[in-house]
Amino acid sequence: MQQRNIQNTSVPLTELGFGASVIGNLYRITPADAATAAVDTAWDAGVRYFDTAPHYGLGLSERRLGDALRGRPRDEYVVSSKVGRLLVPNEDPQGIDPEGFAVPDDLRRQWDFSRDGVLRSVEDTLERTGLDRLDVVYLHDPDDHWRQAAEEAMPALAELRDQGVIGAIGAGMNQSAMLARFLRETAADVVMLAGRYSLLDQSALDDVLPAARELGKSVVAVGVFNSGLLSRDWPVEGMRYDYREASRDLVARARAIAEVCEAHGTTLPAAAIAFPLTHAQVINVTLGMRNPEQVLRNVELHGRNTPEGLWSDLRARGLIRSDVPLEQGRGRGTECR
Repeated sequence: MQQRNIQNTSVPLTELGFGASVIGNLYRITPADAATAAVDTAWDAGVRYFDTAPHYGLGLSERRLGDALRGRPRDEYVVSSKVGRLLVPNEDPQGIDPEGFAVPDDLRRQWDFSRDGVLRSVEDTLERTGLDRLDVVYLHDPDDHWRQAAEEAMPALAELRDQGVIGAIGAGMNQSAMLARFLRETAADVVMLAGRYSLLDQSALDDVLPAARELGKSVVAVGVFNSGLLSRDWPVEGMRYDYREASRDLVARARAIAEVCEAHGTTLPAAAIAFPLTHAQVINVTLGMRNPEQVLRNVELHGRNTPEGLWSDLRARGLIRSDVPLEQGRGRGTECR
């Protein structure tokens, strides 16, 4: 599988990444053996970038990912995790995590973008994963914490990067405007952009993608299915968009895009994975993968060639923005292997 370095670093990411939130029991229980099998299947398919976070399952995702990778050559894979939510004892447990993970709530999340919080979070992640280092560390959802995140957390990560403890640093969010600020105003090398450069939302063209291009920095795209609406060949009413039920207009638009995809001999999910990689600054698409079946499906979708003319047809029909740049990247029909 093709790899692209995070610009100005020696950290290579495979074009397809393994998102480990779901093996932290996101929304429902994932059996431990299924989680391990998912990582094994991704490895066998050539995936070498794995993303996790303390937030995912109150540490369960990090523990499971570390266990599954243990024994594999450390220089052959890249792991990213995140800081900003410390895990601390929960003095008033109610039985189940209230933030969407099917795990006991004996721990709780505590926002902390201080220097000490960052150092403690990195140390805790290393202990949970059993890794000797983290290759990439992102600030996790610092939307309401800009000042502390920019003035304390990012300089702390930059020190760790400069010491060789971390390979690359950045921020991950569901918005693009603040990510552009992190690229322009801090030492960030890369940002993880959730849902803002997809077939249904190209708003990142207004801020973070121009900043990345101008500064020679990189973007990792996540949430490319927009919470599920783009995950099936034919969207239906009741599917979700940005964590809530999609409107009829959005479903109709997704179906219109699906019709164009079918006319070009591909599917909506395959196009959704390929689309972000048409931009030169997007070096990776990371997808949640709960079990071997999901891994194999995602790998197969990623491996499809993009039909000639698909993107230009979508532009001509007004289904994607007319300023979407298509001169770069894998999405023009090049081989992915």
